[in-house]
Amino acid sequence: MASPKPDPKETARRIAGARLRPETRGGRGATANPTGRFETAFREDFDDGWAAQGEHVPHADPEDDAALAPVRTSVTREAARRLITYNTSPDIGFDRSINPYRGCEHGCVYCFARPNYAYVGLSPGLDFETRLFAKSDAAAVLEWDLSRPGYEPRTIALGTATDPYQPIEREHRLTRDVLEVLARFRHPVGIVTKSGLVLRDRDILSALAEENLVKVAISVTTLDPDLARRLEPRAPHPQKRLAAIRGLAEAGVPVMVIVAPIIPSLNDHEIEAILKAAREAGASEANYVLLRLPHELDGLVEDWFAEHYPGRRDHVFSLLGQARGGKSYNSAWGTRLIGEGPYADLIRRRFRLAKTRLGYPEERLRQRTDLFRRPERPGDQLCLL
Repeated sequence: MASPKPDPKETARRIAGARLRPETRGGRGATANPTGRFETAFREDFDDGWAAQGEHVPHADPEDDAALAPVRTSVTREAARRLITYNTSPDIGFDRSINPYRGCEHGCVYCFARPNYAYVGLSPGLDFETRLFAKSDAAAVLEWDLSRPGYEPRTIALGTATDPYQPIEREHRLTRDVLEVLARFRHPVGIVTKSGLVLRDRDILSALAEENLVKVAISVTTLDPDLARRLEPRAPHPQKRLAAIRGLAEAGVPVMVIVAPIIPSLNDHEIEAILKAAREAGASEANYVLLRLPHELDGLVEDWFAEHYPGRRDHVFSLLGQARGGKSYNSAWGTRLIGEGPYADLIRRRFRLAKTRLGYPEERLRQRTDLFRRPERPGDQLCLL
C-alpha cells in the first residue's frame, strides 16, 4: 500500500487536535497522538466563541475526564507468522532484520519507525510509545525460519525499528530467546540498541564474539542529560550507554557507537565529544545518521520543538532543509541517511576527521556466515557420511 503524500496543513491540524496536556504524558516523547495518514477522520480543535462571550461552559462528558488521566503503557501479545523481514535497500549494510517488539517505550521523539504505526491504524505519536506489541512466539518462529530448506545465512540486524532492549524486555525476554536460537544455529547477528540491558546477555554475546558472529551498535544521541530526557524520555542516561559500551568491550564483544540522529543546531556540536567518550569506553567503530523526518514524523518533531525549544525551531528546520534539498526529508537512496549539500558535507568532514584523530579503524568488522548449521532435532534423519 503506497503512502499518501502528506499535506503539511492537514498534518498540523491532526497534531493540534490530538495534543495532550503535559501532565497526562509525563515521561513521554511525543506531544500528541494524531491519527495516521491513512485515516479519513480526525479530531480538530476550534474556538466556537462561547468562552469569548463569557458564557458558562457545562461540564464535559466522562470521556474528557479520562483524557486527563496519565497515559499508561500496555503490552499486547501477538503471534508472528514470520520473524525475519527482508529488504532490498541499497544503502544499508543488511538485507534482513528482526524486531521482537512493535512500538518502543523509550519514546524517542525522532524515531523514524514511528510512521509504521499508521499501517495498523494506530498513531505514530503516543500510541507508538504506549501501545506496544510483543511477538511471544518469536523464538519458535525464528527457529522455523532458519530451518527452512535453502535458507542462506547473512547477518541479521536485530532492533532496526524498535529497541530490542526496551524496558519490557526485562519481563518478556524475547530478545534473549532470539539470541539463544541464533547462537544454536551459529548465525551472525548485529544488534542496535541504546539500552544498558544488553549487558544482561554478555554470556551469549561473548560466546558469539569468539567466533566473530556478533557486533553491537550503541546509539548515543547526546551527552547532555537534560536534552536526553527531553528527546528520549525513557531511554537510559547517556552515561549508562557509555557504560554498556565499556562492559561489552571488556567482554570481548565488538562495539560500534552510532551518533544518531544528528540534529542541526541542537546536538551537532557534540559530535567530537561523543566520539571521544565512546572511544575511551572501548568502541571500535563509529557511524552517524542525520535526522530523518518521514511522513507524520515531520509534524511530531516540529510540535516537540514548539514545546521544548521554540526559539530554535525555525533555525533547525532551515539547516535541515539545506541538507534535504529544500525539504525536511528526502528519501533518495544514498543520501537519506546523511543528507547532501554544504551543511551535510561539513558534518561528514567533521565526523571523518574526529574518527581519524581518535584512532577509529577505517575497516568495519564483518561477521562470519560460514559457521551456520541447523541443529539436529528429534526425528531428523541421521547423516550417513
